[in-house]
Amino acid sequence: MTQEAPLDSLLDKLCNGDPAAAQSVFVAFEPYLRMVVRKRLPPRLRAKFDSMDVVQSVWADLLRGFREAGWRFSDEAHLRAFLVKLTRHRFIDRIRRHRTALKKERPLGEMVQADEPASQQPSPSELVQADELRDRMLALCSPSHREIVRLKMEGIPVSEIAVRLGMHVGSVHRVLHDLACRVALERGDPGRKTGAKD
Repeated sequence: MTQEAPLDSLLDKLCNGDPAAAQSVFVAFEPYLRMVVRKRLPPRLRAKFDSMDVVQSVWADLLRGFREAGWRFSDEAHLRAFLVKLTRHRFIDRIRRHRTALKKERPLGEMVQADEPASQQPSPSELVQADELRDRMLALCSPSHREIVRLKMEGIPVSEIAVRLGMHVGSVHRVLHDLACRVALERGDPGRKTGAKD
């Protein structure tokens, strides 16, 4: 493996902290180290990280080792063996970091309907029922109370409805309670207790 200069000659410069030598050595080894990772990288993990992520972290460790720990390698073969070992260890660390996600994640095609999270949105039939209930309530109440019903169906708290309409909170509660009783009677459920809550 050679670049413009043999790697063995670049090692001396690399050991002395020459950034140009570091770049040349990285360019020389990078394809080989990426291949080491790609051979072991399962398809399910490719969305989490790729071979370049591992190789760059290895290279950062190597440069730190040269600068701070005084690492030295006698020749290209020793450096290559060290880098392969470091790359495999770093790859194993990445696999361990994503182990829980790998156990829990499944492709959407493998999920059965019971496993799917419940939707927070109402179903189409629930929307139709809500529309029918709103229309029925509006038909049953007097025109002066329709704004109370409309605001309550928008999810506005009773206390805020009272402030907006200049009414007492108890009056708003009474209107909604009376209306709920009328709807319950019309549906044939006279014993149902109803009330309006914030």
